Amino acid sequence: MSLAADIGASFGLWIDTLARLANERLGVLKPVRRIEVVEEPDGRFTLRPPAQGGRQQARRKQARRKDMPATPARVTIVDGVVGDDLPDAWAAALRGSRVDLLLQPSRVLSRPLDLPRKAGEFLDGIVRSQIDRLTPWSVADAVYHWTGPVEAGGDRIAVTVVATAKAPVVALSQALTDLGATRVDVAVGGLAAGTGPITLHAQRIGTREPHAGLRVALAVVLVVSALAATLALGAGGLVADGLESERAAIERRIAQRRVALRAGRNPQANSALDLLARRKHATPAAVMALESLSAALPDHTYATELRIEGDKLQVIGFSRDAAALIAIIEQSPQFTRATFFAPTTRSTAEPGERFHIEARLRPYFGGGS
Repeated sequence: MSLAADIGASFGLWIDTLARLANERLGVLKPVRRIEVVEEPDGRFTLRPPAQGGRQQARRKQARRKDMPATPARVTIVDGVVGDDLPDAWAAALRGSRVDLLLQPSRVLSRPLDLPRKAGEFLDGIVRSQIDRLTPWSVADAVYHWTGPVEAGGDRIAVTVVATAKAPVVALSQALTDLGATRVDVAVGGLAAGTGPITLHAQRIGTREPHAGLRVALAVVLVVSALAATLALGAGGLVADGLESERAAIERRIAQRRVALRAGRNPQANSALDLLARRKHATPAAVMALESLSAALPDHTYATELRIEGDKLQVIGFSRDAAALIAIIEQSPQFTRATFFAPTTRSTAEPGERFHIEARLRPYFGGGS
């Protein structure tokens, strides 16, 4: 897979995650009405508000809602068709609701599966490959899931595969979606003490995910933000270049004005005092060079030796990033032609890279000289 494809896949996964989280938060603010449809031993189905983990107070609170009937109803569903015994109030409640369909354990087959512990990472593929052997159905003709892995001793785990025929389950789901349910989650419970229902199948109206709209909106916002940031960076760079050029021009005019003023105060251009003044302004100042070098070097860099001979400066020391020092030193107006005059070395006993840099000094006295 190409780098562009990897980046696109990562971007899509990130957007999907953000959209899913946003959709969950919106679901908390605006909860979806849920209805439990429980299969009874006699083959009929009971419609009721969800128990929500046995909290009867929450159940009664939802049952008192105007759009949720307070009394459960028993209906028949045969060959994907809901019988005429469905009350009108429950038919209205089903429209736009999410349905949890709980089947009787007698509808499913449960088979134990003993596996090595390392196989826990590949349960999906392992179970798919074992459906034909464990059940009378093929993978395409069955709905199935499995319980969580349980320690079986001897570096092995045990899972229980639960499966049933796909056609009857799809017919039951379709019967409820035909009445207006937006999603039907089919599960089976009561297989073992202490275990919750196991979801076998999920069916929703249409193929669009609930958070697909949020995904598109987030992608558009991200692209627009990236374009705005790029334009802002480009504009900022142009403004900075313009300001730097203007500053350099102002400094040149100030330097020219100072030279003109000094020449006007001393008509004897060949006098010893004038020669000394010109030499002063043509010779690099060691103190200003040291001050400029101290300000330019980063905090993780320090010098152990410093030599100035004429217009040449040599500095030796330690740094976490010696290669970057050349560009840093040449950014100062005091220095030019910075280079390494000896190899950069690293030792475990020293706090970084040992560098040897040489640069040429140039007479620069700043705005206040």
